[in-house]
Amino acid sequence: MQSNNKKMAGIYLHIPFCKTRCIYCDFYSTTMQEWQDRYIDALCKELEMRASYLKGEKIETVYFGGGTPSLLSAEAFNKIFDTIDRVYGMDYCKEITMEANPDDLNKAYIQQLALLPFNRISIGIQTFNDKTLQLLNRRHTAAQAIQAVEECRKAGFENISIDLIYGLPGENRQSWLTDLRRAISMDVEHISAYHLIYEEGTALWKMREQHKVDEIDEDSSVDFFAMMIDELTKAGYEHYEISNFCRPGKYSRHNSGYWIDTKYLGCGPSAHSYDRSNRQWNIASLEQYITGIENGQPKVEIEALDLTTRYNDFIITSLRTMWGLTLKALKLKFGEELYNYCLTNAQPHLTTGKLIMRDNTLYISKEGIFISDGIMSDLLWVE
Repeated sequence: MQSNNKKMAGIYLHIPFCKTRCIYCDFYSTTMQEWQDRYIDALCKELEMRASYLKGEKIETVYFGGGTPSLLSAEAFNKIFDTIDRVYGMDYCKEITMEANPDDLNKAYIQQLALLPFNRISIGIQTFNDKTLQLLNRRHTAAQAIQAVEECRKAGFENISIDLIYGLPGENRQSWLTDLRRAISMDVEHISAYHLIYEEGTALWKMREQHKVDEIDEDSSVDFFAMMIDELTKAGYEHYEISNFCRPGKYSRHNSGYWIDTKYLGCGPSAHSYDRSNRQWNIASLEQYITGIENGQPKVEIEALDLTTRYNDFIITSLRTMWGLTLKALKLKFGEELYNYCLTNAQPHLTTGKLIMRDNTLYISKEGIFISDGIMSDLLWVE
């Protein structure tokens, strides 16, 4: 992985439509699918309007996230791809990902996807427990999830990722182990596994407040995380980022770009962009997003990033990964003072073995990963 790559960039496209809302999700989404055609037009117009944002850097990755991108037709995807190719060019594109719900991935739809530029499918399975899937308001069953992966493989997709969630209501060691081993048995190239978060304002948050579900305790969270690392690494997956595992070389290029300071353009409501100097994000409203683009006055917010904010981002993103924090890059980007500050604050963790220094690079050790948030926090500059 080239962490000093300055010539490549990514494009993220937010597809906000969902048939139903999952009870835990706080990403911006809407069930107003009647807006789809108008939305695709606005999305393509935004891509054209922001042609200069990446300053001519070659596009290496395109990522369709959501929401539920698998609700779009082949015709809609073709329109978006035509725009990207015309405005930015796709000759250097190595990874084109679509997030999908298992129940959308029937044989006919997958065959349509196989004719499009996609070379990576990311399938939101979450769990293989049908009772829990119903609780989460997911639309698919475990059997549909397994079938979706099999059909994608038959259609020729050689880079398949699946998402899992752990720390679910009612989950225990055995049920989590069952999920992990089922995932491993599918022999996919990539597995992302995230701890359930009770985000304020979600249906799940309200259910916990009403004592309809119970949050698992901290000891169980740590135990489940340790089980995940043990089972997946034992099965040959590389633990390349705190929540992400892959077959050798099959890391998510797009998501890795977020962690190695790659520029990216985000289009669609609530989508974020980053050019190394500023962060910019679109309004989280489908109607206001569309009308803003149509009127040539997109509704955005911009945050200028000062030196210490960029330093803190560098600490958090670098230490999340197996590529670590390169001290040479730290000094070059942020100067002697922040370089010395980082090393001074790292020393206690180096002494205990929670941090490791190798080849002038800092890594969180296998033991340290269980307190990684605390380690990173200690290295942050606090005014």
